[in-house]
Amino acid sequence: MLDFTKLELNTAEPVYVQIVSFVKRQIFTGMAEKGESLPSRRELAAILKINPNTVQKAFRLMEEEGIVVTPPNAVSAIYWDDVIFAKIQKELTAGLVAEFVVHAKENGLTLEAVTELLKEEWARGDE
Repeated sequence: MLDFTKLELNTAEPVYVQIVSFVKRQIFTGMAEKGESLPSRRELAAILKINPNTVQKAFRLMEEEGIVVTPPNAVSAIYWDDVIFAKIQKELTAGLVAEFVVHAKENGLTLEAVTELLKEEWARGDE
């Protein structure tokens, strides 16, 4: 089961969005397994010390996005397929790349310079 105690809530965005983002990151990083059970809504509310209605809103959004399934009379479980995973991947990386590009341009870097720096840093990560 996912360790929601590692979710550090902030005041910058709605709590239900933070819960959904946490689950998506767990899927993206391989920390979540397909079919893995989630705590009940009440259990998760107790773990995070938040209102159960907030958790319900997060579950509803995750179900709409297809990353959580809740069969009748059963626990909710994590789910994704290749299409859903690709969406999560794009969502979690597009903002990072966009922010990087903004900073690179602010610093006067060219695409060629950035590409070269990325190649060097990438190679260094293999060492």
